[in-house]
Amino acid sequence: MKTDIKSDSRFQADPSKYAAYLESPEGRLRTELAFANVQECLPTSASVNSLRALDVGCGTGETGIHLARLGIHVTLLDSSAAMLEQAKRTTTAAGVSDEVAIKQGDAAQLAKIFEPSSFDVILCYNVLEYVDDPNTVLRGAARLLRTSSAIISVLVRNQAGEVLKAALQSGDLAAAEHNLTADWGEESLYKGKVRLFTPGRADAMLKEASLRVTARRGVRVLADYLPPHISRSGEYERIFALERKLGSRQEFFGIARYMQFLARRSEVES
Repeated sequence: MKTDIKSDSRFQADPSKYAAYLESPEGRLRTELAFANVQECLPTSASVNSLRALDVGCGTGETGIHLARLGIHVTLLDSSAAMLEQAKRTTTAAGVSDEVAIKQGDAAQLAKIFEPSSFDVILCYNVLEYVDDPNTVLRGAARLLRTSSAIISVLVRNQAGEVLKAALQSGDLAAAEHNLTADWGEESLYKGKVRLFTPGRADAMLKEASLRVTARRGVRVLADYLPPHISRSGEYERIFALERKLGSRQEFFGIARYMQFLARRSEVES
């Protein structure tokens, strides 16, 4: 099966669905946990204000805004004009429009859109699940990293998370067994197929792109599997604090709904 963000109509209209998701406890957790992990790994060789970041497949811009609030200049890239219009409104409302550049383009064309060694921080969140060739996106992103201390943060959907969600949240044991070996899952927000990853597969792809993984973090290790009587909104701070502790422990990494890989350019590129 092939899916391409550039031509996929799911992402070309109605950004309100994605914006609403980001305001939900689940969306906030994904954004804020991933940002906290990136913040720990920001390059230290230069002042924050001199750093340049790229958010690949930025959607409504919420993720990049967290970096812009630190004083980092952020380029938001997305193929959807509707998403970018929402991103303009989001950055303006957040008061960071001076720190943000907005550009329309496809993730598979990174090497053609930007000059090599242009960015200190690259975010690639839930993009590889949809593109035809994730390796092309990662290789293009790797060439854009400015120095060996520059960081790329990649977030992908975990195959094991789909197993646990089906079993624990839906009680669907047949779906859980199917997801154990499935390459594709079902995406609920805009509907359609979404590529699933295992830790080994993601590691191999990053290595092939001449990227060296420096940290692995689980994102939403347990939030998706909590019993319904626990209020995700009312207990948000406690859930976030526990997620932070669990996400950094490798025994929990493999069962998280999302896997986050923080990587730097390999010293010797292939």
